[in-house]
Amino acid sequence: MLNPLAQELNECLKDTVAGKLLSDEGSRMYFPKGIIAQSEEAKKGASKANGTIGMTIINGTPAILPSIQKSVPSFDARSLVAYAPTAGQKEFRTIWQKQIIDKNPLLKTKKISLPVVVPGLTAGLSYIADLFIDETKPLLAPDPSWDNYALIVEARRGAELHPFNFFDSGKIDTVSLKNAVKKEAASYGSVRLLFNFPQNPSGYSPTKNEVAELCRIIREAASGGTKLLILCDDAYFGLNYEDDIEAQSLFAHIADIHENVLAVKIDGPTKEDFAWGFRCGFVTFASKNFSDEHYDALIKKLMGVIRSSVSCSATPSQSLLIHSYSDPENEVQKIAFRKILEARYRAVRSFVDTHESGAIEALPFNSGYFMSFRLKGIDAETLRKKLLSERGIGTISIDDRTLRVAFSSIDEDKIESVYADIYAAADEMYRAL
Repeated sequence: MLNPLAQELNECLKDTVAGKLLSDEGSRMYFPKGIIAQSEEAKKGASKANGTIGMTIINGTPAILPSIQKSVPSFDARSLVAYAPTAGQKEFRTIWQKQIIDKNPLLKTKKISLPVVVPGLTAGLSYIADLFIDETKPLLAPDPSWDNYALIVEARRGAELHPFNFFDSGKIDTVSLKNAVKKEAASYGSVRLLFNFPQNPSGYSPTKNEVAELCRIIREAASGGTKLLILCDDAYFGLNYEDDIEAQSLFAHIADIHENVLAVKIDGPTKEDFAWGFRCGFVTFASKNFSDEHYDALIKKLMGVIRSSVSCSATPSQSLLIHSYSDPENEVQKIAFRKILEARYRAVRSFVDTHESGAIEALPFNSGYFMSFRLKGIDAETLRKKLLSERGIGTISIDDRTLRVAFSSIDEDKIESVYADIYAAADEMYRAL
């Protein structure tokens, strides 16, 4: 039997697209009025003593080992070792929401939820899968795509990951996408669709015209009565290297595209702010005509998933990033790093545009950290091992015909030599067939 708190949230969402898209776990999920909720009440009213939270408090301040404090002397104990709220520090969430809107001007007139802090973008994707994906509710994703999607959807949720062909003639294969959306709708009555731009593993972001076509496909399906969950994995957002790329997130375009569409933006500082090991991400919801009550209900369900798994995200990452955002040099420093990445991209672009191979062909790429080769007649895993053992070059075999190279981690002056070795090794394998 459902917990009364879950029933209350389900009742709030029952007439919305979110309510109709919930998975079995999503329907059961709620945020308990237990230790965390009672502790929040005590923070406001316990004037004599607060015996609610499992921290060591000395004279009103969390205890902190001097060996930890001396490493970060400008931060107090509460900023470093105290528990963060389940949904994250309110200041941090508010700052990130402002950043999302500043980076995506289309959102200035649209109502979105306050972002929720999660321990990394992978966790955010996993939590959304908990809420909306199960054995009867598959996820539609591009082929090729990041291997962790399959791990989350298939291994954790026991669901199916349905691929659609991502590229055709150097562009997004919108015909394959449209047909896949129609098939999902006919088979399951609803659609759960993931986009990752810039994409991992291809390193591709859509042009302005392609975004318009993606929106047309989504709107057409929604107008026909199909309920759609659109996941926007924006891990590498903003790392665009060509002028024709749509600068704003797809999330900004679909935030209020139709009442049958629930848009979810999963992003964070780990890539955008070059803070990978901080394991800090955000989940933000948007849907046409959603009220504060609807967003609050969705966030409480998400908080229930967080509370029942990791309890809360790490405090030091949030505190350090809040401090970083107040630094007037922050944006200048990020621009400098982005220019380094763009220079590496240009070097790769120059090489693949001037070299040919019968064995490998670069998939379209224009952004992000990666590019990938489509292999013709040779096996990606065999090539990966050959490059590692014979040339000392590390790459990733995404599947048997896709080899990913992260140019983000290769110094610019090494790129020509590295790519020359990749082409040579691939051609050696091809000639040996």
